[in-house]
Amino acid sequence: MLDAVRRLFRTSPPDAGLAGRPCAAPPIPPAARRTFGLTPPDMAAASPTDPALRQRIEDTLDSIRPYLMADGGSVRLQDVTDEFVVELELLGACGTCPMSMMTLRAGIEQAIRRAVPEVTRVEAVAPSAA
Repeated sequence: MLDAVRRLFRTSPPDAGLAGRPCAAPPIPPAARRTFGLTPPDMAAASPTDPALRQRIEDTLDSIRPYLMADGGSVRLQDVTDEFVVELELLGACGTCPMSMMTLRAGIEQAIRRAVPEVTRVEAVAPSAA
Protein backbone atom coordinates (compact mmCIF):
# COMPACT_ATOMS: atom_id res chain seq x y z
CA MET A 1 0.00 0.00 0.00
CA LEU A 2 2.79 2.42 0.90
CA ASP A 3 4.45 1.78 -2.45
CA ALA A 4 1.20 2.62 -4.23
CA VAL A 5 0.93 5.89 -2.31
CA ARG A 6 4.54 6.78 -3.17
CA ARG A 7 3.91 6.10 -6.85
CA LEU A 8 0.74 8.15 -6.71
CA PHE A 9 2.45 11.17 -5.16
CA ARG A 10 5.81 10.58 -6.88
CA THR A 11 7.80 11.02 -3.67
CA SER A 12 11.39 10.07 -2.95
CA PRO A 13 12.41 6.85 -1.17
CA PRO A 14 11.54 6.44 2.56
CA ASP A 15 14.88 7.82 3.73
CA ALA A 16 13.90 11.21 2.25
CA GLY A 17 11.09 11.53 4.78
CA LEU A 18 7.98 13.58 4.10
CA ALA A 19 9.99 16.23 2.28
CA GLY A 20 10.27 14.08 -0.84
CA ARG A 21 10.06 15.48 -4.31
CA PRO A 22 7.02 17.68 -4.78
CA CYS A 23 4.28 16.66 -7.16
CA ALA A 24 4.02 18.53 -10.42
CA ALA A 25 1.31 21.16 -10.00
CA PRO A 26 -1.08 21.89 -12.85
CA PRO A 27 -0.44 25.17 -14.67
CA ILE A 28 -2.19 28.22 -13.26
CA PRO A 29 -4.54 29.86 -15.78
CA PRO A 30 -3.53 33.39 -16.85
CA ALA A 31 -6.68 34.98 -15.38
CA ALA A 32 -5.96 33.39 -11.98
CA ARG A 33 -2.32 34.52 -12.15
CA ARG A 34 -3.45 38.12 -12.64
CA THR A 35 -6.16 37.89 -9.97
CA PHE A 36 -3.79 36.59 -7.30
CA GLY A 37 -0.78 38.67 -8.31
CA LEU A 38 1.16 35.73 -9.75
CA THR A 39 1.63 37.24 -13.19
CA PRO A 40 5.20 37.12 -14.50
CA PRO A 41 6.80 40.57 -14.91
CA ASP A 42 6.68 40.45 -18.72
CA MET A 43 2.92 39.84 -18.65
CA ALA A 44 2.24 42.27 -15.79
CA ALA A 45 3.56 45.13 -17.91
CA ALA A 46 1.13 44.38 -20.75
CA SER A 47 -1.50 46.98 -21.48
CA PRO A 48 -4.65 46.52 -23.59
CA THR A 49 -3.50 49.47 -25.70
CA ASP A 50 -0.02 48.01 -26.26
CA PRO A 51 0.59 47.79 -30.03
CA ALA A 52 2.65 44.60 -29.57
CA LEU A 53 -0.27 42.89 -27.81
CA ARG A 54 -2.69 43.93 -30.55
CA GLN A 55 -0.22 42.73 -33.18
CA ARG A 56 0.03 39.30 -31.53
CA ILE A 57 -3.77 39.09 -31.58
CA GLU A 58 -3.87 40.17 -35.24
CA ASP A 59 -1.18 37.61 -36.13
CA THR A 60 -3.27 34.89 -34.50
CA LEU A 61 -6.38 36.05 -36.34
CA ASP A 62 -4.40 36.05 -39.61
CA SER A 63 -3.62 32.37 -39.04
CA ILE A 64 -7.35 31.59 -38.55
CA ARG A 65 -8.86 33.78 -41.30
CA PRO A 66 -8.17 31.39 -44.21
CA TYR A 67 -10.36 28.76 -42.53
CA LEU A 68 -13.14 31.25 -41.92
CA MET A 69 -12.87 32.64 -45.46
CA ALA A 70 -13.23 29.14 -46.88
CA ASP A 71 -16.80 29.23 -45.51
CA GLY A 72 -17.45 32.83 -46.56
CA GLY A 73 -16.70 34.56 -43.27
CA SER A 74 -14.02 36.47 -41.42
CA VAL A 75 -13.39 38.45 -38.22
CA ARG A 76 -12.18 41.95 -37.41
CA LEU A 77 -10.50 43.02 -34.17
CA GLN A 78 -12.57 45.84 -32.71
CA ASP A 79 -11.05 46.40 -29.28
CA VAL A 80 -9.18 44.98 -26.31
CA THR A 81 -10.80 46.12 -23.04
CA ASP A 82 -9.03 46.99 -19.80
CA GLU A 83 -9.92 43.49 -18.57
CA PHE A 84 -8.11 42.00 -21.61
CA VAL A 85 -11.35 40.93 -23.27
CA VAL A 86 -10.90 40.77 -27.04
CA GLU A 87 -13.91 42.14 -28.91
CA LEU A 88 -14.31 40.79 -32.44
CA GLU A 89 -16.73 41.67 -35.20
CA LEU A 90 -17.94 38.60 -37.10
CA LEU A 91 -18.03 39.34 -40.83
CA GLY A 92 -19.73 37.76 -43.82
CA ALA A 93 -21.20 34.31 -43.26
CA CYS A 94 -19.83 34.27 -39.70
CA GLY A 95 -22.23 37.06 -38.75
CA THR A 96 -25.32 34.96 -39.54
CA CYS A 97 -24.06 31.40 -39.06
CA PRO A 98 -25.84 29.45 -36.29
CA MET A 99 -22.51 27.81 -35.39
CA SER A 100 -20.63 31.11 -35.05
CA MET A 101 -20.62 31.07 -31.23
CA MET A 102 -19.17 27.56 -31.23
CA THR A 103 -16.52 28.67 -33.72
CA LEU A 104 -15.80 31.73 -31.59
CA ARG A 105 -15.41 29.76 -28.35
CA ALA A 106 -13.84 26.49 -29.51
CA GLY A 107 -11.72 27.84 -32.33
CA ILE A 108 -10.97 31.53 -32.26
CA GLU A 109 -10.90 32.08 -28.48
CA GLN A 110 -8.74 29.01 -27.84
CA ALA A 111 -6.24 30.03 -30.53
CA ILE A 112 -6.00 33.61 -29.24
CA ARG A 113 -5.67 32.57 -25.58
CA ARG A 114 -2.97 30.04 -26.49
CA ALA A 115 -0.96 32.64 -28.40
CA VAL A 116 -1.73 35.61 -26.13
CA PRO A 117 -2.12 34.38 -22.54
CA GLU A 118 -2.96 37.87 -21.28
CA VAL A 119 -6.38 37.59 -22.95
CA THR A 120 -9.14 36.57 -20.52
CA ARG A 121 -11.91 35.92 -23.06
CA VAL A 122 -13.13 36.70 -26.56
CA GLU A 123 -16.54 38.17 -27.35
CA ALA A 124 -18.46 38.94 -30.52
CA VAL A 125 -19.67 42.54 -30.79
CA ALA A 126 -22.10 44.29 -33.10
CA PRO A 127 -20.64 45.68 -36.33
CA SER A 128 -19.23 49.16 -35.99
CA ALA A 129 -21.11 51.98 -37.68
CA ALA A 130 -19.02 53.07 -40.63
